[in-house]
Amino acid sequence: MQRILAELEGLEEDRALFLAAFAYVLARVAHADMQVDAAEVAEMQRILARVAGLAENEARLVVQIAVHQAGEVGGSDNYLVTREFRQRSQKPERVQLLRCVLAVAAADDTVTSVESHEIASIGEQLGFTRAEINALRLEQRDKLAELQKLETER
Repeated sequence: MQRILAELEGLEEDRALFLAAFAYVLARVAHADMQVDAAEVAEMQRILARVAGLAENEARLVVQIAVHQAGEVGGSDNYLVTREFRQRSQKPERVQLLRCVLAVAAADDTVTSVESHEIASIGEQLGFTRAEINALRLEQRDKLAELQKLETER
């Protein structure tokens, strides 16, 4: 998160840490399938501009760094950064993050099983029950690969 924090240096430290963790978790789900496509990058930039109030160029830079970091370090850093976000946030902010994670995963019109698994891991690390995670996932039901497959088979 240090590289992201450096780009957010004009913000108060707590806000910068909050946003750095938020951006990293978004990049984490985008990178779940080992590739980050243009639709996911665009969605992350829109989210950071809308939710965090970052200027377009700041959002673009933060997303670039977050995607690079999530791809380079991943692993245990995924858990550490998500735990950091949980500690710095209230439940409504965690719900907002999980909804944003779902939006990034659905940006290419399909939430794959790999992305669904990562979403479940993120949700659990944020302190949600499986039922709460599934309820939020259903908001994107038309983009869930497993449900799309069932529709196709009918």
